[in-house]
Amino acid sequence: MQRFVERHVPAVTGLLTVVSLALVFSAALRVVPAGALPRAPDPVLAAIPHVNAVISTVAFVVIAASWRAIRRGEVERHRNGMLAGVGLFAAFLTLYLYRVAILGPTGYEGPAVIERFVYAPILAIHVLLAVVCIPLLYYVLLLALTKSVSELPATNHPRVGRVAAVLWLTSFALGVVVYLLLYLF
Repeated sequence: MQRFVERHVPAVTGLLTVVSLALVFSAALRVVPAGALPRAPDPVLAAIPHVNAVISTVAFVVIAASWRAIRRGEVERHRNGMLAGVGLFAAFLTLYLYRVAILGPTGYEGPAVIERFVYAPILAIHVLLAVVCIPLLYYVLLLALTKSVSELPATNHPRVGRVAAVLWLTSFALGVVVYLLLYLF
């Protein structure tokens, strides 16, 4: 299997991206009826946004530290951190999509002018970056998992990884801003 993936990284990236985005959009558009999923107690559902804000903040720090590690030549630290970042992203996404599938998206309840000129643009950029990150993350992850450390510099991993990291960091940061606008301001 690893040899197949190694030879077909772009194709596997495309397949994983399509499957992932289908799951994301089916939850966001509530294609799966809420009754088809087990419903967590209301306090658990209410806690998910707060847990996700913490996950996002921790992920931001982990990704930034991992990026710094590779710039210092600390390959193992970079690898472990980025894998942790992927795990945090998966945890965030699982919790977020579960809550959205059960309750639907959370609406902004503040002033309409803030919603139109601050909240909506920030949310749109956050979502766009999150969607764009998915294939980039799969691509660099698959390269990292199928190539040796000595081979990676000769691949697109460093170049695509820099772009993915910047977009990923920005998406996580904007996600925290969205949370603050929805739940604290």
